[in-house]
Amino acid sequence: MNFDFTQEQDMLRQTVRKFVDKEILPHIKEWDERGYFDPNILKRLAELNLMGVCIPEQYGGMGMDYNSLAIVCEELERGDTAFRTAVSVHIGLNSLTLLQWGTEEQKQKYLVPQAKGEKIGAFGLTEPNAGSDVAAISTTAVRDGDDYILNGQKTWISLCDIADHFIVFAYTDKSKKHRGISAFIVERTMPGFSSRAIKGKLGIRAGNTGELFFDNVRVPKENLLGEEGEGFKIAMSALDNGRFTVAAGACGLIMACLEASVKYCHERKTFGKEIGRHQLVQQMIANMEAGLQMSRLLVYKAGFLKNKGRRNTRETSLAKWMACDFANKAADDAVQIHGAYGYSNEYPVERYLRNSKAPVIYEGTREIHTIMQAEYVLGYRQDKPLRKMLPAWEEK
Repeated sequence: MNFDFTQEQDMLRQTVRKFVDKEILPHIKEWDERGYFDPNILKRLAELNLMGVCIPEQYGGMGMDYNSLAIVCEELERGDTAFRTAVSVHIGLNSLTLLQWGTEEQKQKYLVPQAKGEKIGAFGLTEPNAGSDVAAISTTAVRDGDDYILNGQKTWISLCDIADHFIVFAYTDKSKKHRGISAFIVERTMPGFSSRAIKGKLGIRAGNTGELFFDNVRVPKENLLGEEGEGFKIAMSALDNGRFTVAAGACGLIMACLEASVKYCHERKTFGKEIGRHQLVQQMIANMEAGLQMSRLLVYKAGFLKNKGRRNTRETSLAKWMACDFANKAADDAVQIHGAYGYSNEYPVERYLRNSKAPVIYEGTREIHTIMQAEYVLGYRQDKPLRKMLPAWEEK
């Protein structure tokens, strides 16, 4: 086991941290208050070649390893969850899924421009009546000659109004239940497609989240991702990648909570001394640090398995569950450390607390991950090799 970062990874972290300090932190309070997502952030990330950080160079990416993607997500969420979410969806849920399951033609048409940041990718699985229960989706895709006709609705879709390409899941054969779900690459410009943002969110207000609508959208058969009926497996493998980035981002949120809390501990005095001298405050700081270090170990272990080209559903599930819970608790403690000021947006910790709740819910609730981990231990769940695996990372 080698716990050292490479020089390239250290430089990557410094680059993203400087980007966050310059491009996000000076504006995030205003964006959060307005509920505004600034698409220029994605353009600037593309200029740094970060929109395809772990995509092979042959497909327009930087060719770095999967833990480099984790580093990017950590540092972006230190700025705000909205921008980590954007990268999670674009790279983790969409681009890596194209890399794993796409044909060469699909990769050239969709993955290459996404890796370069020329186009933005998103992911459409959740529906109003289908969250954790994926088989409950109602969107359909009916074959019509050389096309499929899509009808239905998706909700809680990040980058709904921003993305150019969407990986969308629909039933091609309802009688087969989850084995009748297929995956499609849908373009925003296809007639019958529309989107609408959701307002009034508790957190991640600077992110673009909403609904997708498919009204007789005609999708060419060439845009079928994988084989008919393979959509459920594709969705689950995509979630492995998405959960990995969510867990990494949670580490960034804990970092942000620690930085804000340590600063305040040295500034604020009560009973004649810095509040950092009080043992119960120290306990909260210590718990944040422990949560950060344990979460990182879980995340980087999952990334190690990804680099080797091995199944990592179990490890990624545990990382996502634990890191998001630790981040939620760290944000709660950060507000407590700030006292009444923590309840005001004069300080960033109230935003951290609001933002920390959604990752505990999406891409597998904590309850789903709890059940998964128990079933692995009890021997009820076992992962088998997929027809197509995410490519192992090849060191240069």
